[in-house]
Amino acid sequence: MHEKYEALKDLILRDALRWGRFVLSSGKVSDLYVDLRMVTLNPKGAYLIGSIIFDMIRDRDVDAIGGMTLGADPIAVATSLVALGAGRHLRSFIVRKEQKTHGTQKWIEGPIKSGQRVVIVEDVITTGASTEKAIERSLEEGLVVDMVVAVFDRMEGGRSRIEDLGYKIETLFDRQTI
Repeated sequence: MHEKYEALKDLILRDALRWGRFVLSSGKVSDLYVDLRMVTLNPKGAYLIGSIIFDMIRDRDVDAIGGMTLGADPIAVATSLVALGAGRHLRSFIVRKEQKTHGTQKWIEGPIKSGQRVVIVEDVITTGASTEKAIERSLEEGLVVDMVVAVFDRMEGGRSRIEDLGYKIETLFDRQTI
């Protein structure tokens, strides 16, 4: 497991982190920008993330994994593919940022149904606002949120926000461990 973490850390350091002055989606200004899509959309990065997260949740009684589009999408799919390779059928799902305005008008896409236990994933957690929305939408669909996993925690309040909601949150890396 340690080798996977080190390989993923190297990819994140090389491809996803930028230092400077950046305005984040939250409106905050930061000296660190984390473009994790540079890693989650890289097949090696996706495999490493999926493997590490599956190892984290392997023994949990969960049916599906997903989160707020776009950051969570490749993470959820990678984890479900790794799970399938290990003989476990773990569905993935996508939480839309806006409700679909036609057809079924869904907030959540994927092969899930009410009553299923899920893991919410996030690429980068800053304030926790998008993670909270993903949790809310999942609960509205009747899903049971088991825990939250984020690949990178910027350490700007997101973790405590999710914990204050009563959910366990695990992160692979944070600003101090990278």
